Amino acid sequence: MFQDPKVVTYLVYVGLSALLTIWVAQTLHRNGRVFLVDVFRGNDALADSVNHLLVVGFYLINLGYVSLALKTADAIESAQRSIEVLSWKVGLVLCVLGVMHFINLITFSSIRRRALVDQAPPPVAPDDRIQLTPPVIPAAPAAAAGA
Repeated sequence: MFQDPKVVTYLVYVGLSALLTIWVAQTLHRNGRVFLVDVFRGNDALADSVNHLLVVGFYLINLGYVSLALKTADAIESAQRSIEVLSWKVGLVLCVLGVMHFINLITFSSIRRRALVDQAPPPVAPDDRIQLTPPVIPAAPAAAAGA
């Protein structure tokens, strides 16, 4: 089993990809919490819950991609070819991790921007008073009698 270079390449690929995915997910989880607490206006429980759900989704998408991209049609007869195939596959995993990271950043930024707009004062100061009753219009003067 471990004599076949293709199997060894697969095992190294899965191991490296899983380690990279775990490292990136933990980094995002640790550093994203502060940002989410700010977005959710100090609601720690909601920020932690969203942070956890994002990490779970991150794992599912990335490890799913790693699993789908495992198979190779390339012949692997030498260590050199194994390293070449491995570098291509791990490079793709790193690109997917990078894209996922930027998607998370864009999503967080739009959520934060929306939260900041909701907190901002209106761009124009409101009027001092709104008149709710119609204005009183004085009656027309009565016609002079005996003129």
